Amino acid sequence: MRKKTKDSTASLFSWALYDWANSAFFAVIQTFVFATYFMQSVAENDTLGSTQWGNTIGAAGLLIAICAPFVGAVADQMGRRKPWIGWFTLLAILATAGLWFVAPAQQFVLLALVLVFLGTVGSEFAIIFYNAMLPDLTTDERMGRWSGWSWGLGYAGGLVCLVIALFLFVDVNQPPFGLDKGSAEHVRATFVLVAVWYALFSIPLFLVTSDRPKTGVNLSAAVQSGWQQLKASIREVRKYRPIVRFLVARMVFIDALATVFAFGGIYAAGTFDLGERDVLLFGIGLNLTAGLGAATFAWLDDKLGSRTTMLFSLVGLIVSTAAVLLVQQVFWFWVFGLLLGIFVGPVQAASRTYMGHVAPPDLQNQMFGLMALSGKVTAFVGPLLVGWLTFFADSQRIGMSVIVLLFILGFVLLYRVPEAEEIAIDDQ
Repeated sequence: MRKKTKDSTASLFSWALYDWANSAFFAVIQTFVFATYFMQSVAENDTLGSTQWGNTIGAAGLLIAICAPFVGAVADQMGRRKPWIGWFTLLAILATAGLWFVAPAQQFVLLALVLVFLGTVGSEFAIIFYNAMLPDLTTDERMGRWSGWSWGLGYAGGLVCLVIALFLFVDVNQPPFGLDKGSAEHVRATFVLVAVWYALFSIPLFLVTSDRPKTGVNLSAAVQSGWQQLKASIREVRKYRPIVRFLVARMVFIDALATVFAFGGIYAAGTFDLGERDVLLFGIGLNLTAGLGAATFAWLDDKLGSRTTMLFSLVGLIVSTAAVLLVQQVFWFWVFGLLLGIFVGPVQAASRTYMGHVAPPDLQNQMFGLMALSGKVTAFVGPLLVGWLTFFADSQRIGMSVIVLLFILGFVLLYRVPEAEEIAIDDQ
C-alpha cells in the first residue's frame, strides 16, 4: 500500500534542502560560471570548447544511463538510500573542489573535463536515490507540491550561491583573501565555494530525514538479487507499458532540457558576447524565474495532474527557446531567456511526481533509476548534436536549434500518455 500518512515537516524540509545544496553545482559549475570560464579561459577557442564540453557531458550521461537501473535495483535489495546519496555526494564535492586547480591555460583542459565528468556522475547518481525517497515521505495528495517546492528551493539555492559568487568573488575590484585576478583565482574560488555549499547543506538530509530500514542483505547478495530483479522487470515490461511510454517521452524532453543547461552559459557568452559578470547576472535571473515557476506550478501539479503540468510547461519551453534563438538584440535575449526559466522547474518537478505516483513501492529505486536512464540514455545526443552542428555550421544558433525540435517531439509523445491516476500499477 502507498503511504497514507506523512513525515514531519522537519523531515520533509531537510529532504528538500538537499535540492538547495546540489543545485549550486548545476548552476555555478555546469551551466554558468565554470562552463563560461572553461570556454573563455581554458579551451583553445569557443567552437572547440563547445565541442569538448558537449562530449564530456554526453559521456557522463551515457555512463549514468548504462548503470542507473542496475544500481537502483541493487539499492532496492538493501533498503536504505542515504548511504548511496552520501558516497555519490562526496564524489561530486571532491571533484568540484578540485576545479580550483584548473588555471586559465590550455594545459588544464584535460583536468577540467575529467573533474566535470566525475562531478556530474556523482551529482546525478545521488539525485536518483534522493528522488526515490519522496513517495515514502509524504502522501499521494501532497507529493506534487513537495516535489515542486523542493525544486523551487533548489533554484533558490542556485540563485543565492550565484549572488555570493558574483558579489563576493567575481565582480569586485579587490578580491577577498588575497586572491590573484591575474591567475583567475577570484573565479576559481567560486568552485571551492560550491564544494563547501554542497557539503554544508547536505547535512540535514542525513541527520533529520527518515530512511527505509536496512534489509540485512549485504552488497554481494544485493548485486546478484538486483540483477535478477532488473531482468525480471525487463521480461515483464508489458506490465509496466504505461511507465515505459512516459519514460520515452521524458527521455526526449529532458535531453532537450539538459542541453539547455549544458550550453546556456556558453551560448550567452559566444553569441551575445556576455562576459563572466553578465553570464552570472543572467544565471541569477534565470534561477529566480525558474524557482518562482517551480513553486507556483507545484499547486497545479496536485490540482490538475502531473501530465497536464508537464504539457503546459513544454509549450512554454518551445515558444521561449525558439524566441531566444531568433532574437538578435541582447535585451530580447534577456527577456525570453528569463521567460524560459519559468517553465524549466515545473516540467522536472512534475516528472518526479508522476514517477512517484506510478512506481511500485518495492521497485522505487529501480524505477527512479530507469527515470535517470530515460534522462541519460540519449543525453549525449543533444550535446553532441549541438556541439558538432555548431562546429560544422560555425554558428551556435544553428547548433542550438536542435533543442526546439526535441521539445516539440517530447510534447507529442507525452500527449499520448494518460494521467498518472489512470495508469498507476497495482501495488496491493
